[in-house]
Amino acid sequence: MGFGEAINTCFAKYATFSGRAARPEYWYWVLFTLLAALAFIVIEMRVSAEGGEILSWIFNIATFVPSIAVAARRLHDTDRSGWWQLLAFVPIIGWILLLVWMCQRGTSGGNRFGWPG
Repeated sequence: MGFGEAINTCFAKYATFSGRAARPEYWYWVLFTLLAALAFIVIEMRVSAEGGEILSWIFNIATFVPSIAVAARRLHDTDRSGWWQLLAFVPIIGWILLLVWMCQRGTSGGNRFGWPG
C-alpha cells in the first residue's frame, strides 16, 4: 500500500473501527497528519493574523476520528483490542508500549478481528 492509497483508505473508512490495518496504512496516515500539521503551522506563521489557526482546527477535527479508527484497526492487526489506545493517557510508559505495538508485524492469517487486507 502506497502513501496515497493509505490516505484514501483512512478517509474511506472514516469511522470504521472494525477490521485490521497493516503497518503501511497506519504509518502513512501518521506521516500525512504530521506533514499536514507542519504545513498548517507554516501557513499560520505566514498569515499570523487573528483567526489564522482556523485551518489547523478544521484539519484536526476532520482527522480526529479517522486517526482513532486507524489506530484501533492497527491494534486489531496485532490481535489487541482498540481500547488499548487509552494507554496514551499513561505518560511515557503507555506511549512506549503503544509505539512498540504499532511497529509490530500483524498476526499472519486470520485472528479474532478478521483477515488481513
